[in-house]
Amino acid sequence: MKAMSRPVVAALIAGSLAMSGCAYNSSSADVYTASQAQREETVRMGTVDSVRAVKISSNNGQPSGLGAIGGGALGAVAGSSIGGGRGSIVTGIIGGLAGAVAGNSIENGVAVRNGVEITVRLDNGDMRAITQSATGEFFRAGDRVRLLSSGGVTRVTH
Repeated sequence: MKAMSRPVVAALIAGSLAMSGCAYNSSSADVYTASQAQREETVRMGTVDSVRAVKISSNNGQPSGLGAIGGGALGAVAGSSIGGGRGSIVTGIIGGLAGAVAGNSIENGVAVRNGVEITVRLDNGDMRAITQSATGEFFRAGDRVRLLSSGGVTRVTH
């Protein structure tokens, strides 16, 4: 048990790093960064034309690799504990490969969240489409909404 403690600790550290690599980068209309707070925003009024459910990938479909590394380390430790001698080496390699694939898949899954694409007809007749994270705020065609814009970021709120 004592011989496995270092690999287990290393695997736990790698797993923790993998999960911290999936930090939540919000595109919610309810979340402002510190640099966005206390800044003037342009407000335009409009009417929702349509709403469509979408998925938002916070990693742009490109995993950081930490999920694969963490999963590979955990899989290698788990696999190497099976069998003895050369058998534990082979199962460690197989476990590491399987863990890397699973860790990569988990990282990609964690990076995807639900969003909405809201198409708004502004009062001046222009159409705008804004995509943001789905929150507790629901939008329906015909709703009067505000478009809050500042620094290239636009949010739709009631």
